[in-house]
Amino acid sequence: MSSDLTARARIRDAAMALFTERGISGATVRDIAQAAGVSSGLLRHHFGSKEGLRDACDEWALARIAELQIRFTESQAIGPITPDIVVLQQYLVRSLMEGSPRSLATFEETVVHGERWLESTQVKSSDPRAFVAVLGAMKMGMFLMRDQLTAVLGEDIGAMPGYLRMLRASVEIFSQPLLTPEQIDQAMAALDRHE
Repeated sequence: MSSDLTARARIRDAAMALFTERGISGATVRDIAQAAGVSSGLLRHHFGSKEGLRDACDEWALARIAELQIRFTESQAIGPITPDIVVLQQYLVRSLMEGSPRSLATFEETVVHGERWLESTQVKSSDPRAFVAVLGAMKMGMFLMRDQLTAVLGEDIGAMPGYLRMLRASVEIFSQPLLTPEQIDQAMAALDRHE
C-alpha cells in the first residue's frame, strides 16, 4: 500500500490489511507484528496498544481519503483508480462497521469533507448535511454488500476488474435522473405532509 517502508508504516499497512480481512477483534497484535516483520514489542512501542494502532490507521486512512477528496474538489477531475484507493475504502468501511468512538468521528469527518465538496458543486439540497451523510452511507452500502454483489455479478467487487464494474454502474446511476420532475414534486409534497 505504501512506498514508505519505515517500521511504523509497515505495521500500519499490515494492520490495515488484517483489520480489513479479519475485523478488529480477529486481528491480533502478534499477527500484525508478524505480517509487518517486526516484534510485538516494537508495535507496542510505536502505537501503545491495538486500539492505539487502530486509531492511527483510522487517522491515516481518513487523511489520505480527505487528500483525494480535496484534490477532486479543487480540480473536479477524477484521478486514476489505484489499488491503494480500493484498500483504503475497504478498510474504512470495515472500521465503520466494527464501531468505535473513533469510527463515528471518522464518519463525521467524511461528512464535513463531503459538505465542502457539495458547496463547490452546482448540486442543490435543502439539507446539505443529510444529503452528504446519506450519499456516503449509500456508497458504503456497496462495500457492505460485497459478498452479495460478488455473487450476483460473478466477480469479486473488492478486486479489479469487479471493482471497476461496480464503479461504472454507480457512475451510470448518478449520471441520470431516476425520477421525473413530477415524481419528485409528488414525493416532496408527501414528505412535507408528514412533517
